[in-house]
Amino acid sequence: MKKRFPLFVFFSIILLSGCQDKSLYTNKQVAMGTFCEVVSPDKNSAKIVFTEIKRIENLLSKYHPESEISKLNKNGKLIAGPETYYILKKSHEFWKLSGGAFDITVAPLLDLWGFTDKQCILPKKDQIKAALKLIGSEKIYFNDSNNMVEFTVPGMKVDLGAIAKGYALDCAINKLKESGVKSCLINLGGQIYCLGSRFGRPWRIAVRDPRAEGGTTEILDLTDKGVATSGDYEQYFINNNKRYSHIFNPKTGYPSDSGVIGTTIISERNLDADALSTAVFVMGKSKGREFAKKFPGIEIKILEENNQKRGGNE
Repeated sequence: MKKRFPLFVFFSIILLSGCQDKSLYTNKQVAMGTFCEVVSPDKNSAKIVFTEIKRIENLLSKYHPESEISKLNKNGKLIAGPETYYILKKSHEFWKLSGGAFDITVAPLLDLWGFTDKQCILPKKDQIKAALKLIGSEKIYFNDSNNMVEFTVPGMKVDLGAIAKGYALDCAINKLKESGVKSCLINLGGQIYCLGSRFGRPWRIAVRDPRAEGGTTEILDLTDKGVATSGDYEQYFINNNKRYSHIFNPKTGYPSDSGVIGTTIISERNLDADALSTAVFVMGKSKGREFAKKFPGIEIKILEENNQKRGGNE
């Protein structure tokens, strides 16, 4: 019998609201497997956001049996809709740019280690070796003429957990702008976008300290920008005093062991921030910094195991 370990889940960013402002409407729902909070002076914002995020979830979530991603994982082949095809191609692009550090084909590893069903186990080495044969975005075939996506190795699966929430936030923000909303903060499980200002001042949020309960490592004042974090403190289990997180190194089959425990990416587009936060986490401090230079205009902050923060405008 396989021994199972508890899965701990934490959110890495919190809103600092200061004095309560009665002009702000705050709404919270479960979306994309996490909590989604919407804060805005416009009472219609929450409905707009939740509707759009739910639409994206129905397209891209591997947990939704009728989603296009679920159909692709089940059949190994799909004529994708334009948005699903776009996200899959963007994921493939990030895979190339990151030298394989960002890879949506890690789904079999998430299954094997129990992160998919939240029943974590420590697999045997031969199981990991077998799963690695299914990993690698070079094994995905794209046909741009008809939006066909096909796995070239039977048993492959994809997981868009490292990019879908960022894309959903971008879509929700676009819908808000189309509706004339000028001020809103969306927190989708720690992936945040700050639209406009908070009554003339930037939105203020705090990045949690991964090793100190209730502590923070950074206070961010943001206007018209998004922020995404990745860390070994978000989803993990502990076995023999060793922490195993849900962020995998696709080349080893094990959770990333780069010496980084948290990354924060600030960008005008959440899709980029979401994907980059994972890639940088896996690549480590030095390679991650160099990689981030390929994306002008972003800010990167890296927290290492020794709690010495590194980052800035890269």
